[in-house]
Amino acid sequence: MRSPHRTDPHQPAHDRSDAPPNPYDELGTLDDAPLEVTSLEDFFDEGAAERRDEQEPEWTPPVHRRGGRRRRGRFAGLPLAVKAVVGVVVLASFVALADRWALLYAEHRAADALEERLNLAAAPEVEIGGFPFLTQLAGKRLDSVRVTVPDVAADRVSLAKVSATAHDVRLDADGLTSVRGARVPRLDGDVLLSFADLNRELGASQVTFTGDGRNRVRARGTLPVAGRDLRLRAEATIRRQGERGIATQIGGMRLDIGDLATYRPGTRASDGLHLTPKASADLARETRRAKALLSVPAIVRRLGVSDATAREALGDDGKLAELTGTPRFAGRAQDLNLIDLALDNPAVLRALGLDPDLLDALSRLTRPVLADRLSLSFELPEPERGTMRLRDVRVEEDGIRVRLSGSELAVGGS
Repeated sequence: MRSPHRTDPHQPAHDRSDAPPNPYDELGTLDDAPLEVTSLEDFFDEGAAERRDEQEPEWTPPVHRRGGRRRRGRFAGLPLAVKAVVGVVVLASFVALADRWALLYAEHRAADALEERLNLAAAPEVEIGGFPFLTQLAGKRLDSVRVTVPDVAADRVSLAKVSATAHDVRLDADGLTSVRGARVPRLDGDVLLSFADLNRELGASQVTFTGDGRNRVRARGTLPVAGRDLRLRAEATIRRQGERGIATQIGGMRLDIGDLATYRPGTRASDGLHLTPKASADLARETRRAKALLSVPAIVRRLGVSDATAREALGDDGKLAELTGTPRFAGRAQDLNLIDLALDNPAVLRALGLDPDLLDALSRLTRPVLADRLSLSFELPEPERGTMRLRDVRVEEDGIRVRLSGSELAVGGS
């Protein structure tokens, strides 16, 4: 077997002339520079790499700030005067907010104090006027304080609303949380006695009150008497009584027993229990009732009929119709006060359709008793210090409104 031929690299060229040529050496002589191929395009187009190098910009380090430069502050470009105005406005807003908070707190404390000291059923609404409040508090003097108290008890009725505004209030205080009392040099307001409250509170009589002019109130409804509901009509005149109260003068009181009779309390001739005009006129057609009246001598004399005429009418229905059908007889029958006949002639009253028990109850329902049931009077409590007066009583659509005024009042304090 023939061994491979080894060539000594250190052997001179003339000594290797007889050696066969090395193919790798021939390839190396083709180009002295190294072969750089970055892409397939460069391999087939020798000028592509050079053109790309000319088009690409020179590399620079990246800039990481947004937009290439630092953004300036939002208000950096505003003038100094504008910045000052904005600052003043913001500061004023915070001061105003603190002032309003202190105001609300003071109103709440005042409402609680009034509710406790005046023994009110509900906390009043307190509204302190003037701005700023903290400045007034520091000076211990408030421009105005408006107080609204709902549902104030006043005798038999309750006042729907009492509203008053105190002016130039002087405080006895050492700060916002240590107000001991207040002095009120001047106060004005009004009191409302609403018809809605009257209708509810006097609802046992099922009476409705409405206005009838500047100082009159009309009452309409029903009144239970001896198990029967009688129609009620009355008028009340409203007037001021003293300096702190109002009174009502009840007039025109009338109770209707159907279409049969009308009761008016009082001692006048027109008062008492009387047949209605319709019932008196119907006696000409109601033989039984007419004979019941003519059968009692005392009633015959009050009717102005002679005994002989009465006996003749009782025996002859024609004569009876002729007698009872005259206007004179109907007028006389209407003038009869049936209350006077109730005890002595109960049978006659039953014949007329009247219950003796009802007449007995009506006899006890005197004018003062009925007027008391319809009384709208009330009186404001007397203040501990100072004076309180009611003025200008007037009737409005929703109720009775009375203006009030006060001076040198004091709440709390020493």
